[in-house]
Amino acid sequence: MKKELFGTVGGKEVFLYTLENKNGMKAVLSDFGALIIRIYAPDHNGELADVALGYDRLEPYLQNGCFLGAVIGPNANRIGNARFTLEGKTYQLDVNDGVNNLHSHMDLGVHKRIWQAQELDGGIRFSLKMEDGELGFGGNKTFSVLYQVTDDNSLRITYDADSDKNTVINMTNHCYFNLDGQGDETIEDHTLQIFASCYTPADEGSIPYGDIVPVAGTPMDFTQPHVIGERIGEDFEQLKMAGGYDHNWVCDGCDGSVRKVAVLQNASGSRTMEVYTDLPGMQFYAGNFLVEEEGKDGKSYRPRCGLALETQYYPDAPNKPQFPSSVFGPDRHYHTVTAYKFV
Repeated sequence: MKKELFGTVGGKEVFLYTLENKNGMKAVLSDFGALIIRIYAPDHNGELADVALGYDRLEPYLQNGCFLGAVIGPNANRIGNARFTLEGKTYQLDVNDGVNNLHSHMDLGVHKRIWQAQELDGGIRFSLKMEDGELGFGGNKTFSVLYQVTDDNSLRITYDADSDKNTVINMTNHCYFNLDGQGDETIEDHTLQIFASCYTPADEGSIPYGDIVPVAGTPMDFTQPHVIGERIGEDFEQLKMAGGYDHNWVCDGCDGSVRKVAVLQNASGSRTMEVYTDLPGMQFYAGNFLVEEEGKDGKSYRPRCGLALETQYYPDAPNKPQFPSSVFGPDRHYHTVTAYKFV
């Protein structure tokens, strides 16, 4: 494992860690935010390209308004009206997305903190503690994120968390992918398949109504492979409200096992990525509101030059008792696995 200095935050050193498998696939990670900085992924001929959007320097990650490569927590995605009630107590969160809460906190979430790094054989584990009441969430909590680059060309992410009282925990990684290489102009020419017969339609603030609705007969149907740009501009209310795809799909076959939930391929068919998870949902975000800015290696980023496939519990689950519960505590340890595999 290679370790190198990335910069300093508040006088504390921040490092990069490079994992590599026997095939040459690499992931470059940081103890700041447990970030994914680079993924050098093979195509079908074994040629490597960096397929993850990000920055060359630490300083832009101190802002990172689009959450490039970020681990999100304690709660990923949105909570309606920035509050929820648990065991008779109402928890008020940061109001940072209209009247709602998005990704826990823009400036103080886990993606803006320095994690403790533990180098392991075959991986690296980042750990972080958060006190009861921080960011509005209950419980003294310990989070850990284990990254591994396996010899089947997977970037495997294992999340664990413990809390001394029941609280909401729903973590994800907000990596943006472009299988032609970061900095390529668009992902609208990529083909995507999502093994999900249903999704959770949402209001204009992207808060699910609470219904689980079939995708059949709509532009949300990716049960068969579709080119992303083919239907993204259709006159369909859900797409118009969200500016394109930015929704939670209800993954088929959720039984607690790790199973394939999506397949992404670039336009030439030269690079394919499969997504695996044990979680019930996945947010497909087509990068509709990525800002125009400079990314790595002098590349220019713009809307829809990368997409996110964020495995998760459903948005606003704490306020929707019909959704799978994202409440964890002394009697329910948080443990989940997601893998991005290049085949």
